[in-house]
Amino acid sequence: MPDPVLLSEDQGAVRILRLNRPAKLNALDTALTRALYEALQAADEDGSVRAVVLAGEGRAFCAGADLSEFPDLTLENQRAVVQRAELTTRTQMLLQQLRKPIVSVVQGAAVGGGAGLAIGCDMMVAADDLKFGYPELKHSIVPAVVMTSLQRHIGRKLAFEMISTGRLLNAAEAAEAGMANRVADPKVALDVGLEIATAWAAVSPWAMAATKDLFYRVADLPFEEAMRTGRDINTIMRGFRG
Repeated sequence: MPDPVLLSEDQGAVRILRLNRPAKLNALDTALTRALYEALQAADEDGSVRAVVLAGEGRAFCAGADLSEFPDLTLENQRAVVQRAELTTRTQMLLQQLRKPIVSVVQGAAVGGGAGLAIGCDMMVAADDLKFGYPELKHSIVPAVVMTSLQRHIGRKLAFEMISTGRLLNAAEAAEAGMANRVADPKVALDVGLEIATAWAAVSPWAMAATKDLFYRVADLPFEEAMRTGRDINTIMRGFRG
């Protein structure tokens, strides 16, 4: 039997998901993308899980899309193109939509779609061997799905530089740009991510879910509407204390 493309294990109330295609630097083919999407949904629906860690097996976090699938994604096979684009988009969006908080632990290469997964999580631990970026244009590909998340995380000038030149950031640069919350030695990076997730798991899951939902909702609202939304959640959540 082949190895599963995604590994899942629980440590207490924390679920650890590991991309498991190390020979391909955990490149995202359809099977791995679908497995990740389904595993994230399962973690969100599991009442025993309160926080999630997303990591990669081997020397890389994720090398982005698996280019070996591209010959089959052509205009002549339009249905497959649309289905793959939809799956990729839903997977990238799901990280923010989860009720459970999720932290990425990112070592080695995190590029293209892998970079999108890394910064799409609520927090990010960067190993100090990180190579983070968007080299799609070098392969005549547009970094379309991941562009929205990148723009919302860093300033436009740096974002455009990265997508137009393929510049790769190291861990210190990612932290300086506000994308990484912690920088750690690769040997202990997962432990740092687990520490963050374990602290999340210790608080009320109702309060955490409401906090995460409100955090992303107010980011896109005008100031007064955002404040009123915060007021409403403040009133509702008082009923859950105790």
